[in-house]
Amino acid sequence: MTKLTFSEKKDTRSGFGAGLLEIGRKNPDVVALCADLTGSLKMGDFKKEFPERFFQVGIAEANMMGLAAGMTIGGKTPFTGSFGNFSSGRVYDQIRQSIAYSSKNVKICASHAGLTLGEDGATHQILEDVGMMKMLPHMTVIVPCDYNQTKAATMAIAGYEGPVYLRFGRPSWPIFTPEDQKFEIGKAINLIEGSDVTIFATGHMVWQAIEAEAILSEKGINAEVINIHTIKPLDEKAILDSVRKTGCAVSAEEHQMNGGLGDSIAQCLVKNHLAPLEMVAVNDSFGQSGKPTELLSRYGLDPQDIVNAAEKAISRKV
Repeated sequence: MTKLTFSEKKDTRSGFGAGLLEIGRKNPDVVALCADLTGSLKMGDFKKEFPERFFQVGIAEANMMGLAAGMTIGGKTPFTGSFGNFSSGRVYDQIRQSIAYSSKNVKICASHAGLTLGEDGATHQILEDVGMMKMLPHMTVIVPCDYNQTKAATMAIAGYEGPVYLRFGRPSWPIFTPEDQKFEIGKAINLIEGSDVTIFATGHMVWQAIEAEAILSEKGINAEVINIHTIKPLDEKAILDSVRKTGCAVSAEEHQMNGGLGDSIAQCLVKNHLAPLEMVAVNDSFGQSGKPTELLSRYGLDPQDIVNAAEKAISRKV
């Protein structure tokens, strides 16, 4: 298979902003709410074009979630925008009680998540949000991998009935998925075919997995790379079909090892097809300030760490 490459880098939050503007032009029921972070969330173009459908709530995230829940009763499709930490941890009670419990059609859009937030440090580098959100009944959890996929996901969730948590980030990152892609919620994407080990990755870690596959290939190891952009509902068929072929797997995510994608894959394998699984994730630790790529290296989320995990998984095959 042709090696996946990229021609430019762009932040995934800009993909959200572009998708929000485009879906706003197509769907008059789409409204946007922001907690004093319009520029950071790239919501300025939507605000400029649709000022009557944009609501600046200030630094009042809990109020924003309540307002969004109420707007759904009038037939609106609200997109809330804030940092990942403020879109999940700070407002978990409001999301649980006002949105998830009654399955309100709110799209919770969370930027600046994970270690790649960088210099803002541990207080803002939310590493628990995927676990928190996937545990809520009715909640869909999506973590796209690049600018194009984030734009496509933003547009797709507007037509999806029910609450959604959409997670994306700040750093410029390789763009390697098609500009005209169709985003299917709950449908994993097989990026690279392989037979020796499967690498399941999500978000920024998908590119790390692609780079790891190249290293493994040079070693004569044939790795399959699958983009799990939807963590809930999980594409269990894609996971099982791949692991039945390769016999072992690695999960890679910019999140705590506890409660993330790896946990979901482990549950799937335990229930359906026992196989070795190694998890590349943050191991029960808070983050710290630093450059995004330096932090990925510091916390064991480099391509080489995925390579090491893949070799370990292969060694455990019966």
